[in-house]
Amino acid sequence: MRVAETDRVVRHRLPDRLYHWTMAAAVLTLLGTGFLPILGWKFEWVTAHWIAGLVLAALVALHIVRASVWLDFWSMVVGFDDVQSGWRAVCQAFGRRGPSPLKPGKYSLLQKFYHLAVAAVVLALVATGLLMLLKIDTPLWRRNPYWFSDHAWGVIYVIHDLCAMSVITLLMAHVYFALRPEKLWMSRSMIRGWVTNTDYRVHHDPMRWPQQHGGR
Repeated sequence: MRVAETDRVVRHRLPDRLYHWTMAAAVLTLLGTGFLPILGWKFEWVTAHWIAGLVLAALVALHIVRASVWLDFWSMVVGFDDVQSGWRAVCQAFGRRGPSPLKPGKYSLLQKFYHLAVAAVVLALVATGLLMLLKIDTPLWRRNPYWFSDHAWGVIYVIHDLCAMSVITLLMAHVYFALRPEKLWMSRSMIRGWVTNTDYRVHHDPMRWPQQHGGR
């Protein structure tokens, strides 16, 4: 069923959707080239791995700039209203009487916590990955593994590997919730860019997330 443009509420602009799916491709490439050789798949993985790592680093840098300059940076920051609403939801789940949870703005408390976890893990992954580039030869630079001691390299590798395994867990959770029937209205917005005005009114507080009509 076709939805009129006047009934569309913009959730994700085209640059943000492109960022999301390009980042997804980079992360999947990194996971595939990082873990498949461990499972016995033999192929030339190093070049694809470091190129995908540089793409991810560039995407993260661009996203930080875009979120800080052109987007509403504070929409993803946990505020007092989020904590209050979360506490009410917990009380309600345990059968305690009290005020109902508040409707969120653009992002719910759990989405903000998830974003915080992803940001911490990906930033650590990118930072350690960039340092590990010192140990390989590429057309752009020559290897120099003597910048750090063996102990320091061990710490870098441990952090990198732990973050890589954490990404698998976070990715599984992301896909699971994105495919749940009650969340599909939100997941589709990462493809088409908008949600219906009905979903907007039902799931969000217009005062905390002012409405934008359109859909590009």
